[in-house]
Amino acid sequence: MAIPSKPILLFFLTTYLFFITTSAQSCTSYTFSQNRLFSSCNSLPQLGASIHWTYSPSAASVRIAYRANLPPNGWIAWGINPNGTLMKGAQVLVAYQASNGTFVAYTTQLSSYTPSMTLEKLTFDVSSVSAEQANGVATIFATVALPSNGTKVNQVWQAGPVSNGLPAPHLQAPANLNSHSSLDFLTGESVSSGGNSRLRRKNTHGVLNAVSWGILMPIGAIIARYVKVFPLANPAWFYLHVACQCSGYVVGVAGWGTGLKLGSESAGITYHSHRNIGITLFSLATLQVFALLLRPNKDHKYRFYWKIYHHVIGYAIIVLSIVNIFKGFDILDPEKKWKRAYIGVIIALGVVALLLEAITWPIVIKRKRSGEDKSHHGVNSFGA
Repeated sequence: MAIPSKPILLFFLTTYLFFITTSAQSCTSYTFSQNRLFSSCNSLPQLGASIHWTYSPSAASVRIAYRANLPPNGWIAWGINPNGTLMKGAQVLVAYQASNGTFVAYTTQLSSYTPSMTLEKLTFDVSSVSAEQANGVATIFATVALPSNGTKVNQVWQAGPVSNGLPAPHLQAPANLNSHSSLDFLTGESVSSGGNSRLRRKNTHGVLNAVSWGILMPIGAIIARYVKVFPLANPAWFYLHVACQCSGYVVGVAGWGTGLKLGSESAGITYHSHRNIGITLFSLATLQVFALLLRPNKDHKYRFYWKIYHHVIGYAIIVLSIVNIFKGFDILDPEKKWKRAYIGVIIALGVVALLLEAITWPIVIKRKRSGEDKSHHGVNSFGA
């Protein structure tokens, strides 16, 4: 009976593989002021940035130029994390336009997820720090002594707004959260520090939840409300309804678990409303599943109240699911076509529901009138 839901599930589990990240322009085409040249460069996958360098083995240092798109009235930063792969613990170079109009560069340590962004000396030597900006692009120059004399480092880069004359917290968009990778200054090899894997898991989380809570659950509700009206659908509608709801619940729990895992790996980053709605959905859906075990018989005196509970919880799950899926779209920020595709699915389900409402409502009314007529005839036949 779950066959109708399988093609939908397979389709949406496949489509997430086609999420495409924007390719950066080749870094070799960039030039710098004062005829500064660098032997190597890498185009970074986020924030329109690139890193250029010349490695000096004898000095165990690199002369670098970090180039990135500068947000309006904003700042850019690049740094090395000697002990981790993410922002916390990174030693960074920051550049922004000060209140006096000069474009300044300085060093600071990111000791927490809410750093002060004030001038601080780094744990390794940095010299010749400067910065420049033109036409919406900024560049930081410096000579960096490599930590532990190794050539492979964990690099982080970022951009954000300036508030009250100082760098303010950056956005929580995917591009900002995935701006980190490893880099070997000797070979030029750069590998995203779990960024691609993390993005795949985010996409998986989104697809699983969109399919389960956002598609299978509404389909199950449509079957229960409309298909059962047709005599030929009895009792098949019930098994189809249960199949959609249970498969939606199982897939949804998998998506929910993926979300919890992603949350545990994102220290300092919490999407409160998305998380809270997700927890509420899981709790309500679990109650709904266990309520099946307590379903009274049709003639039981509590059956009426059970139906009210079942319907209210079911519709609440559907509404919360759709709301949370759109919150997920805002967080993941995929290509617009995916959000439009889901909107199309919701509209299609809504149109189907309206058509079935128009078809089944006269049947239900006729059936009720027929029942009333039979009741009146029965009274008359036993009357005076």
